[in-house]
Amino acid sequence: MASQEQLSAIKGAKVLMVGAGGIGCELLKTLALSGFQDIHIIDMDTIEVSNLNRQFLFRQSHVGQSKAKVARDAVLRVRPNISITPYHANVKESRFNVDFFKEFDVVLNGLDNLDARRHVNRLCLAADVPLVESGTTGFLGQVTVHLKGKTECYECQPKPAPKTYPVCTITSTPSKFVHCIVWAKDLLFAKLFGDKNLENDLNVHSNDAANSSEHSDVFEYRKDEDIEEYGRRIYDHVFGHNIEVALSNEETWKNRNKPRPIYSKDVLPEKLSEQNGNMEKGCVTDDVSAMASLGLKNPQDVWSLGENSRVFLEALRLFFLKREKEIGNLTFDKDDQLAVEFVTAAANIRASSFGIPLHSLFEAKGIAGNIVHAVATTNAIIAGLIVIEAIKVLIKDSNNYRMTYCLEHPSRKMLLMPVEPYEPNKSCYVCSETPLSLEVNTHRSKLRDFVEKIVKAKLGMNFPLIMQGASILYEVGEDLEEDMVAIYAANLEKALSELPSPVTSGTVLTVEDLQQEFSRNINIKHREEFDEEKEPDGMLLSGWVEPPVDKDKNKPIGNGESTSNALPAEESLEAKKDVTIQEISEVTEIATGTKRKLSEVSKGTTPDHSGLSDETRNHNQLEKLDVDDEDDELMISDDWESLTKKKRL
Repeated sequence: MASQEQLSAIKGAKVLMVGAGGIGCELLKTLALSGFQDIHIIDMDTIEVSNLNRQFLFRQSHVGQSKAKVARDAVLRVRPNISITPYHANVKESRFNVDFFKEFDVVLNGLDNLDARRHVNRLCLAADVPLVESGTTGFLGQVTVHLKGKTECYECQPKPAPKTYPVCTITSTPSKFVHCIVWAKDLLFAKLFGDKNLENDLNVHSNDAANSSEHSDVFEYRKDEDIEEYGRRIYDHVFGHNIEVALSNEETWKNRNKPRPIYSKDVLPEKLSEQNGNMEKGCVTDDVSAMASLGLKNPQDVWSLGENSRVFLEALRLFFLKREKEIGNLTFDKDDQLAVEFVTAAANIRASSFGIPLHSLFEAKGIAGNIVHAVATTNAIIAGLIVIEAIKVLIKDSNNYRMTYCLEHPSRKMLLMPVEPYEPNKSCYVCSETPLSLEVNTHRSKLRDFVEKIVKAKLGMNFPLIMQGASILYEVGEDLEEDMVAIYAANLEKALSELPSPVTSGTVLTVEDLQQEFSRNINIKHREEFDEEKEPDGMLLSGWVEPPVDKDKNKPIGNGESTSNALPAEESLEAKKDVTIQEISEVTEIATGTKRKLSEVSKGTTPDHSGLSDETRNHNQLEKLDVDDEDDELMISDDWESLTKKKRL
């Protein structure tokens, strides 16, 4: 039973929820039933069919509608006398600024990507508002509390780097099915249906000498060309000619199994319409699906090479006949059935060429979309823990704040393991004044590289302002004059040393995000060469070190997320995650171990960890794959072979 102090704090609190998905639905319900009277929800998503098995506030009739608004209406039917304000919007919009966050007593996160989490963390720090983070992956979950100056912020521990693969492995020497998925999704699909102006590592030159001068890009769709002929030309080029080109380099295959070229004539009849009577029917059906056209019903079936070839050609045909207006602007979406069919088929044909086992569409979708298991019960448990910590925050019961971890298997006879929060990390580049330095080739790297790979990807800024002394090199904003927009756009394409205020070794750049009220100085150090495999960005940021990814244990992330784990060696758990046809909602950390008491921190006994190793701090990192990554690198987990071995009933 809640005390009078708790009831008073609950009724008088103004709460902001960010996210109305798996955790968010449970959280909103729990807040309402706990007596909270003033709740605000921000969520930019609409309801999908795949949400319905665990986001219980939604029904089939709600598909396509705003999650925040439908969740509000559902809860108000149970608690009509409370105030719930929904925002169908992105939390990164300018209206949700520091002043907006200052209106709330506590912020509760149930987000689905690292970028938005970092953004909310910074707004909470700037507004000095407590943040309760949460996340689940399958049976695992956690709730963490973050208060400015008292506990570590969400970014006090660097998040593990996503798994990356050298482009040469993807384009020339794949050895795992995941390599084939990345090739099909990020190279072939992007080349055929995405932005034609983007650079691509596919070999685009035709093997037809007669046409090579007239049509240098074999992927170009010629006017009045038969769509099946075009599809076969693409097929023969990427699965036949390109493989033969790769085989011509004999040195590559001295210690590897040689791939075999595959041409359409080897696996398909001359006219597909003669082989399959459903294909013409597929042209006029409203269900734009290659599987539907070809009569393939079970997504868990592993298609033969011939079936994959038919799906490949049929999916390509449907894109050009039914979705022609979208071509040139498409990016892969795991919820786009036709895109998933195309990528699955292309990956399987390539896998067959390289002697790699084929996978079903169900498995391939999981790999391509970084999809993992979600459990409604875990979401409900985590939502309850969020509310418990929120109440402690509201009554300022700092001695009893806990970071609580929901485990898949009992540890010390417990499935819920509470631990005391960490004190702030004095080396944190977000909530401390830690200096940063950047090694970069100032003559080769452009300002655009710096903005995309460092300012946005590493530092998580959304509306950056970059200055050298009093000179503004780059700025983003709706109120900029057109001539300034043009100047900054031109600066993006210049090498750092060629900017109006040249950036050279010894230069100090000031980078700010005015919306986040976050600013850092970066010391520039010129460096000539970088290892392309180990340092693919061609830049090295220090003063903030990302932990290495364990190549053997890299796992995908799932529904509800954060990112530190610190289980003692004898307590560490192997999270077994099944792949399901569901979107990833948030990110998980598993953490226990020795924690400094928060009461000790408040007494001014915060130790200086700056000289200690990560191991000494007992803050091991969870390997994760960032679902919202916008880098140019190719990223994916490399352990899907074990993850996709589901138990089938």
